Amino acid sequence: MKGALNDRTSSEKNVESSDRMTYLGLIKLCGTKKNLRKGRKLHAEIIVKKLFPGDAHISTALLSMYAKCGAFEEAKEVFDQIQIRDVISWNALISGYAQNGLGDEVLKLFFQMGDYGIAPDGVTFVCVLKACGTMRNLKMGEEIHSSITKQGLVENDIVLGTALVDMYCKCGALEEAQQVFHKLPIRNIVSWNALITGYTHYGMYDEALNSFYRMQDEGISPDVVTFVCILKGCSYTKSLEMGEEIHLEVNQQGLLAKNLILGTALVDMYAKCGRLQKAQEVFDKLARRDVVLWSALIGGYTEHGLASEALILFRKMRDEGIAPDAVTFVCVLKACASIRSLEMGEDIYAEVCKNGLLEKDIVLGNSLVDMYSKCGLLGKAQEVFDKLKVRNVISWNALISGYTQHGLNDEALSCFRQMRDEGISPNVVTFTCILKVCSAIRSLDIGQMIHEEVRKQMLLENDIMVGVALVDMYAKCGELEKAKNVFDAIPLRDVVIWDALIGGYAQQGLVDEALYCLKKMRDEGFTPDVITFNSALKACGTTGFLNIGEEINDQIRRLGLLGKDSVLGKTLVGMYAKCGELGKAHEAFNELQVQDVVSWSSLMACYAQLGQAKRVLILFNGMISEGIVPDPVSFLVLLTTCSHAGIVEEGEKVFDDMDGIHNLVPTLEHYACMVDMFTRAGQFSKALAMLEKVPSSDHLPLLLAFLGACHKGVNAELGRWAFERSLLLDGKCRAAYICMGNIYAISGMYAYASM
Repeated sequence: MKGALNDRTSSEKNVESSDRMTYLGLIKLCGTKKNLRKGRKLHAEIIVKKLFPGDAHISTALLSMYAKCGAFEEAKEVFDQIQIRDVISWNALISGYAQNGLGDEVLKLFFQMGDYGIAPDGVTFVCVLKACGTMRNLKMGEEIHSSITKQGLVENDIVLGTALVDMYCKCGALEEAQQVFHKLPIRNIVSWNALITGYTHYGMYDEALNSFYRMQDEGISPDVVTFVCILKGCSYTKSLEMGEEIHLEVNQQGLLAKNLILGTALVDMYAKCGRLQKAQEVFDKLARRDVVLWSALIGGYTEHGLASEALILFRKMRDEGIAPDAVTFVCVLKACASIRSLEMGEDIYAEVCKNGLLEKDIVLGNSLVDMYSKCGLLGKAQEVFDKLKVRNVISWNALISGYTQHGLNDEALSCFRQMRDEGISPNVVTFTCILKVCSAIRSLDIGQMIHEEVRKQMLLENDIMVGVALVDMYAKCGELEKAKNVFDAIPLRDVVIWDALIGGYAQQGLVDEALYCLKKMRDEGFTPDVITFNSALKACGTTGFLNIGEEINDQIRRLGLLGKDSVLGKTLVGMYAKCGELGKAHEAFNELQVQDVVSWSSLMACYAQLGQAKRVLILFNGMISEGIVPDPVSFLVLLTTCSHAGIVEEGEKVFDDMDGIHNLVPTLEHYACMVDMFTRAGQFSKALAMLEKVPSSDHLPLLLAFLGACHKGVNAELGRWAFERSLLLDGKCRAAYICMGNIYAISGMYAYASM
């Protein structure tokens, strides 16, 4: 009997031990797989079998499982029920918080552990260092480092040493990370990856690559993490050759088929380096695709100006059932802005609002503002902007740029002032936009204020575009000496800054200076571009410098620019015409690849300036026969020609055809031409009838034109009528007083002239 009892007791113990080991394995598996439902079921069974809380190993395993699953309330309950808590049970809870990025909780438990007299071990320190890195708490990390050093733990624990390197890297203390790294007695792939990841994260790509080569020199083979980091560096530095080497090595190791993150890094590298076909090839070979991969490819097409292809990819992605995220939307909105695809942009805006993303993601909000701004819907851009909970300088720049690009200068300036009132400091993009506004409205005062801020921030030394904007602003405001001073202050000059100065001189009629700058630019080794030559040709046309114009024409032809740019061809036509070389002007016109309404109007204007009215009419009819639809400028040239040539009947027909046949509503300039034509011909009654057709708000400019015609025709009576009507609209109109005084003087009515 006694032997049988002993045998049964031994058997029960064996069953109990077997159950315990089974449950330990199953609980650990639940933690690894994050299977909380199964873990809870096992917990209930363990309680029934009375293995908890008595068994320390089971209790710690349960604690660890709950922590890994992120069920911290349940983990804390288990922890509180453990009667004797040692460093292992503390570590189980601390590591759970650390793995889930809850740094504050890690530090709180770490200090409590000390209060209970439990000495931390290497595992504890690794968790705490991870928390310090997550929180960017460098001070606490340094204190832990000091404690570890005093205990002599780093020399014997590579995991702890690697955790120190990682902590310093995440806190941006790369020098300290490197110092710890070099002191490690043994370095493995994890140590190297920690350092390389740190360098990559902070944009120190040369250091990352050097570490990559040194690691291999030490016989350590890179793994997926290493490759992903180096590919990221290749993406930002556009190091295609290096990226291709990594791709080859990845293929040799057979890693690509198994790892989506690595595949995404390769697609992103090729896309950012402009090798979209290779990016597409890698993409197509991947068995599994997620939203990050799709976004990398879509972003690549967008960045390289293939917006339509990007939108096609976006539709394919949705067809495959992949839901876009904020990054995808940002890429697609940029593509929409690029090709003015408003319909797609509106759909995305609706989806963003539906999912409540606008309040959560400022980058997405900024992209929407930018998209609407570039599509010309400034009201919608302002609406989205006003909904943003947080606005940064990029938000303001998107809106200010939109107003600037569409000529809404007052609105752009108003935004600039509001931005500063909200405490947002402008950057180079803001200054460049506002300087463009100053150029457009000739606001020298605001431009000089911006220049002073640019000078204080020493932006000219680092950003040439703000220098270009300053030169252009001063030039357009007629301050060429100040424009030249800014130009001289820029240490590194390019073709764009030369273009701004040359264009400034040309626009202000300082032709000698413009042509001298062109020569100096070439002497300094810069090759002029289309904009440079365009300004130089205009300068030659203004002064009649035909010889220099022909030299420039030869240079343009040698560089093969004429066939690439229609504006340049039109300017060449204008240059020859202004120099009186109508034959060569016509030759240049015939060489244009695209003879559009602008080029036809330009040639007509050239003949009109030389009084060849018959030729202008022939050209106009030729343009119509070629199927070119005339625009308001064409009619303005034609009507001006008719007016100056005194061919009233033809002029009337042209004016009637403008609205009757070509469906173009005459503008104030067209009415002014007709008034001028009738008064030149002495047909004042027709001129008055034309005046009556114009809205009263536009009467003053036409009345002044009529008054001028009365001066030329010496018609004091009608002049007096126009004068009185002008004063009703503007009682202080100086031009009206001067013109009427001249009419009285010419008419011999000197008593009235002095009134």
